[in-house]
Amino acid sequence: MNLILSFDFANSWFYAIFFIFLEHKYNNSNFMKKILYTRVSSVEQKTDRQRVNEKEFDLVIEDKCSGAIAFFERDGGKKILELINKNVEFELGVWAIDRLGRNLRDIINTLHYFTERKIQVYFISQSLKTLNEDGTENPISKLIISTLGIVAEMNRNQIKENQMQGIEIAKLKGKFKGRVNGTKEDTLKFLSKEKNKKAIELLKKGNKAVDVSKIVGIHINTITKIKKLALSLHP
Repeated sequence: MNLILSFDFANSWFYAIFFIFLEHKYNNSNFMKKILYTRVSSVEQKTDRQRVNEKEFDLVIEDKCSGAIAFFERDGGKKILELINKNVEFELGVWAIDRLGRNLRDIINTLHYFTERKIQVYFISQSLKTLNEDGTENPISKLIISTLGIVAEMNRNQIKENQMQGIEIAKLKGKFKGRVNGTKEDTLKFLSKEKNKKAIELLKKGNKAVDVSKIVGIHINTITKIKKLALSLHP
């Protein structure tokens, strides 16, 4: 039975205990562990499609954050780095290259870090492995991964461009006006929005505002506003 870690509602004391157990389990086992890394951009999205081969893995680590965030700055990435620092031997499975990230430089830097430490990374849907059987870097995979990394970054830029164009078109048609100057949104209505409610739950559990911002996908300034308003209602 595999173990699943989701870092959208992380509880620090639980994971501290869990990783003590995990370290003991890994250090007293003779076979290579298989870890599946999954990522979606927001808390509303699900990772089911990335988990089709989930039973083949010993551990699933899940991130819910933008692919623009550097891999080892994500909660899941930090846990993988922690395993590396504890000298845990494992292979890392990722459904597709764009799940690793959508920034080419970070994808290359991340894979280089794994390769230097002889950690096999394999992209399931693309059937690509970063290392040969003898532990040397696979040059063909490196070339293909670099190309697909460029495509992932281009897709991200295109999405952002499409969003901006959509807003501009809506403004021209009078359908996107934003809030009328001088008006205020009702506090309870604002705090009752789905993402804002999730942010409040995370803040109550002791998560830092910057981490909540990444998990929920809300700007840090909005998180600060949510925190201030929530405290004013429940001091």
